[in-house]
Amino acid sequence: MKKLHINALISLSIFSSFTLAAVASADGIQNEDKRPNILFILADDLGKEWVSAYGAEDIKTPNIDQLADQGIRFDNVWSHPQCTPSRVSLITGQYPYHNGWVNHWDTPRWGQAYLDWQQNQSVAKVLNDSGYATAAAGKWQVNDFRIEPKAMSKHGFDDYAMWTGYETGVPASAKRYWDPYIHTKTGSRTYTGKFGEDIFSEFLLNFINKNKEQPWFAYFAMNLPHAPYTTTPHKTKLASNIDKHKAMVEYADYILAKMIKRLEAMGEHENTIIIWTTDNGTNKGLVGTLNGRKVRGGKMLTTENGINSPFIVSAPGLVPTSVVSDTLIDFTDILPTLADLAEADIPKSYKLDGKSFAPYILNQEADGSRNSILSMGGKNEAEVSNQGVENKYIFRDRVIRDKRYKLYVKASPQLAFEKLVDLQNDPEEKVNLIDSKEPKIVAAKIALVNVAKAQPKQDNDPKYRKRQELSWDKAITVQSQLWKQ
Repeated sequence: MKKLHINALISLSIFSSFTLAAVASADGIQNEDKRPNILFILADDLGKEWVSAYGAEDIKTPNIDQLADQGIRFDNVWSHPQCTPSRVSLITGQYPYHNGWVNHWDTPRWGQAYLDWQQNQSVAKVLNDSGYATAAAGKWQVNDFRIEPKAMSKHGFDDYAMWTGYETGVPASAKRYWDPYIHTKTGSRTYTGKFGEDIFSEFLLNFINKNKEQPWFAYFAMNLPHAPYTTTPHKTKLASNIDKHKAMVEYADYILAKMIKRLEAMGEHENTIIIWTTDNGTNKGLVGTLNGRKVRGGKMLTTENGINSPFIVSAPGLVPTSVVSDTLIDFTDILPTLADLAEADIPKSYKLDGKSFAPYILNQEADGSRNSILSMGGKNEAEVSNQGVENKYIFRDRVIRDKRYKLYVKASPQLAFEKLVDLQNDPEEKVNLIDSKEPKIVAAKIALVNVAKAQPKQDNDPKYRKRQELSWDKAITVQSQLWKQ
């Protein structure tokens, strides 16, 4: 359970005052909307073994650490083991077996499957429809901006500055750090001599400054510290991958501090909820020291180093401080939570798997509402047929856990339970307790098995309207010609 401090006890009354302030002043004139702003920062390919707030010993991340000390540091938050499943889950509030994005899929590079705004729900749309100014910057990759230049607007963002993803036939688009290739409302182009994360952070800060008179939602999907390993503006002469990786993490830490400092200067920090997290574990080629043990990166794995993401929530006066929490959360919970924080109505047509943890972070409840969380989609095993992009298996690998025990559900057309681990006593998940006769373990297994049995027996494929076959090829040809010019 979380540790509460005295200043946390006033959180509910402060938050409630937002609604009262927005109703009317004494003379009957309505005041400005005081609902909280939301800054959601998502780092790319970064496990806890590279965040010193969680006990990383080979690096220092002082600004992320300070954010954790000024808010809640969560220990049991699950993403998915790959980029696309995590990002689509947080956008849609659905598990991959419902939204179909079980596998990673670079739309600009591989074509066909894309995040169809008519077939998929969006957290940005929910907030935008409730009166929030919305902006995104950084990584997207699930739409091809050559074909869908206004895709971000259709997903609910008022403005955007996105790395395009690697567009087939456009060599310049491979660059996301130095000389990045970025798509905005004015089109896609290279920003010569610039560093991508600087452009994205400045874009969002400028957007916030222009929209201070209304509540805003800024989604910062960082590229850092995903490969290719690179130097940064702070460290321009590095040779080894490990040194570049450390510099990239340190620069992500610096960007956070810069954004907070500018929010303070704008007078926006006091009414802003900051959520800082990552999409999955670190690249498997990297090893870091975490609380005295060596941890290899777990990207694409459903072990804890692949899916148990650092997750920090902070807001002055709203969120309790210096809290370390074992509350269960997964990425499907983000949409309903942000909607709750924004007092936004979720359309009845939205089919959510997630549960709001807003009452918990605002200290209205002693714990979250979940007894279990789920992750899925290790390995990249999609297939392309005449029907489009399909998942290779009818039923993909899933893992389910409570606060202590974790169940592995085998990738199979039929349910098969292959491993049970005690995460409290076996953080490296080496001991399989699936055949244990100990009553406590048997009871935990039965509870998790029942959760698995209640889930769909078949994964959906990605849901999207099929494009005309020539449209993607034509887009590549046109963009390639433009690039050569």
